Amino acid sequence: VKNSRHSSSKMYHMENPKMVAGWPTVSVPGPSHYWQGGNTLAVPRSLHKETRNKVIKNMKQLGAVLGSVAFLAGGVSRCRDDTDHEELFRQESNFHYLFGVAEPDCFGALMVDSGESILFVPRLPPEYAVWMGSIASLEDFKTKYEVDKVMYTDEIKDFFTSLSPSMIYLYNGVNSDSKSVGVPAHFDGIESFPCNRDILHPALFEARVTKTNNELEVLKFANRVSSKAHITVMQKVKPDMMEYQMEADFLHYCYFNGGMRHASYTAICGCGANAAVLHYGHAGAPNNRKLLAEEMILNDMGNEYYCYASDITCSFPVCGKFDDVKKGIYEGVLDATVRVMKSMKPGVEWRDMHDLAENTIAEHLLKHGYLKGSLDDVIAAKIPALFMPHGLGHLMGIDTHDVGGYPKGVERFKSLRMNRQLLEGMVLTVEPGCYFIPALLEPALKDETKKNFMSEDRLRSMFNFGGCRIEDNVIVTKDGIELMTNVPRTVKEIEAVMAGSEFPIADSDYPIPRKNV
Repeated sequence: VKNSRHSSSKMYHMENPKMVAGWPTVSVPGPSHYWQGGNTLAVPRSLHKETRNKVIKNMKQLGAVLGSVAFLAGGVSRCRDDTDHEELFRQESNFHYLFGVAEPDCFGALMVDSGESILFVPRLPPEYAVWMGSIASLEDFKTKYEVDKVMYTDEIKDFFTSLSPSMIYLYNGVNSDSKSVGVPAHFDGIESFPCNRDILHPALFEARVTKTNNELEVLKFANRVSSKAHITVMQKVKPDMMEYQMEADFLHYCYFNGGMRHASYTAICGCGANAAVLHYGHAGAPNNRKLLAEEMILNDMGNEYYCYASDITCSFPVCGKFDDVKKGIYEGVLDATVRVMKSMKPGVEWRDMHDLAENTIAEHLLKHGYLKGSLDDVIAAKIPALFMPHGLGHLMGIDTHDVGGYPKGVERFKSLRMNRQLLEGMVLTVEPGCYFIPALLEPALKDETKKNFMSEDRLRSMFNFGGCRIEDNVIVTKDGIELMTNVPRTVKEIEAVMAGSEFPIADSDYPIPRKNV
């Protein structure tokens, strides 16, 4: 993976004048890369051979038989409801993981014995060349995506009839995070072949839990660009702006400087009480409130590069200066994130990290008079979760909320997106938060088991405060973590950057090493 300019004769990319509508007009020698030109990242397509090998290895460990084949469907092109307006296509995540194909309506097969990869692409009508650009040949697809063989989708049945596989492994199962059910690939006549729907799904998901070095480089790049975009937003914020203008500045920076056309998720840009709406920014509340000088901002935004995500949250005051109340809440959350990152390493239970974050925030709420009694009493009354009603974080990769957090048979806990030990090569978000949500606090203030540990007047005074969250993206290493996110985190750093200082500041007081610069 490289992050510099290349000769246009050596690879596929946007700067090559021989490229028309995404395909070369002359032969392009050398290994194929995904690259958006300029200073964006050149990603070798060989990344997908590595991921295919991981999946096949897992399939064999789960009992895949000799002479078998895995068969998957790619994403489908879709139009807006009842129109011919084609929505911007983004490849289905598992298909991208295995093949890296940008085009819709494809299928793929993997030979379990040999690892051979076969890509099936639509046979396009002649008029496609007028509206969408030149029609690539099968050899073009083979060269660009570095697969072993390419055929048309109308040849799938003939392929399997000729192959006569001992088993076809289909993708079918429940995503433990989204609860969505994977739809198995289909072709007319598949019923006449032996099929298995139990092995491919867990083999794929477990492969995606840890990342290859090439995948980590893409994730680091996505984090570098998105981190700089957050800093740009922070430096441009001023009272009376609209929340959506922060979103616009972020998206513009990522696309203009990073070639990142897709957001990892819908931006959350909440000011004041909106910062306590955990998934604010949706269609019914589209980041459309004015920023007031005395309020806190919570910006949760990330863009993706080559389908690999970033997921970063920054919280800071509109006016650029923390008062005592804002500082007290913010530094409680900061303490939680630092304690967690210092404790993370392979073998650590993620649930223990969640408890550590929740209890650290409760310590600070006690310190500042929002809660009463001892920390043990507050924990026993299950009060910390009222202020941090979401999990500490989640796996991240091709999906923002990546797969594999709950292997088969593992106990599920409310709000936690993962319950397993940390492994080297995992990528996770660490995102503790503290919120004052009336819908949670009002019932608790009437609950006989909780109200005696809660300072009602102090808490009611915070009902319009909103909340704050600090979200970083980290890699689990052999003896700890590597921080990918690189944004102002301490009060000192935030106030300096919002006053016009460059980042990183010369005398930073942030205790976690930053390497992804």
